[in-house]
Amino acid sequence: MKDLIIIGAGPIGLACGISAQEEGLNYIIIEKGTLVNSLFNYPLNMTFFSTSDRLEIGTIPFISQQPKPTRSEALEYYRRVASSKKLKINLYEEISSITKSNVGFNVITSKNKYSSKAVIIATGFYDFPYLLNIPGESLQKVKHYYSEPHPYFGMDLAIIGSANSAVDAALETHRKGAKSVTMIIREKEIGENVKYWARPDIINRIKEGSIKAYFNSNVKKITEEDILIRSPEKEFSIKNDFILAMTGYQPNFKLLEDLGVNFKSDEYRTPVYNEKTMESNVKGVYLAGVVCGGLKTNKWFIENSREHAPKIIQNIFKG
Repeated sequence: MKDLIIIGAGPIGLACGISAQEEGLNYIIIEKGTLVNSLFNYPLNMTFFSTSDRLEIGTIPFISQQPKPTRSEALEYYRRVASSKKLKINLYEEISSITKSNVGFNVITSKNKYSSKAVIIATGFYDFPYLLNIPGESLQKVKHYYSEPHPYFGMDLAIIGSANSAVDAALETHRKGAKSVTMIIREKEIGENVKYWARPDIINRIKEGSIKAYFNSNVKKITEEDILIRSPEKEFSIKNDFILAMTGYQPNFKLLEDLGVNFKSDEYRTPVYNEKTMESNVKGVYLAGVVCGGLKTNKWFIENSREHAPKIIQNIFKG
């Protein structure tokens, strides 16, 4: 039996593994995808909002060429962390079920069976996009993730959303040769939380008309040739080749529910946990990182949830 199973090999899962290793705990990190899978799925040319020192874990320095590191630099850094710390990580191994036993937890994955005294859920929120739930969403032209602009060269592209991911995609595809870029935005304006260097850029591109934006609007239907938009004034269709539905993402609530984790009665479905120990209402089940915020995915970041790891491991070690 292991002392600890950590679910998720993102930066915070790795931080938990480092802390567990330092205390001599018998642990394993299980990840359904690649190392730091969420970061891997970020746009290829993305630049982090945080400076490199705020992304550091395990006392290993993160040196980047610019104050704000790129996706490529972050992937290189976390590979180096995993290798230099010799972390015990099983990649491409998906959790099938977790059940509580008399002495801990039984974990069944796509490859193995484990038993453990404690479990840390550090799954982030990037694996489950919010769906539009409209006709045509299942068409291959609809994408919920954006990686690079090249596929949209010469295409009529629609982008749904106005947060950082949508703005970044709109600016980059516009500058890399998309035939047209149209943003469909539920709100009345570009949000205040958009990166300070990108917000004036997108506003100016909309004002000059190089990027079209429909505010207070929604997409109601998608076909192979066009999309139906409902705005305050009217419903109308525009020609369309691809849609980037940058509608946000949500945590793996089912995993938490199956474990018996309770949620607060708020609009964000915030999981219940002890802020001093990060232990949920289920003894032996700990939460770390973005998953702690429920649907409020802009509350926790690498820089302010690194501290979850030592809190959890100290509580497990003392127990």
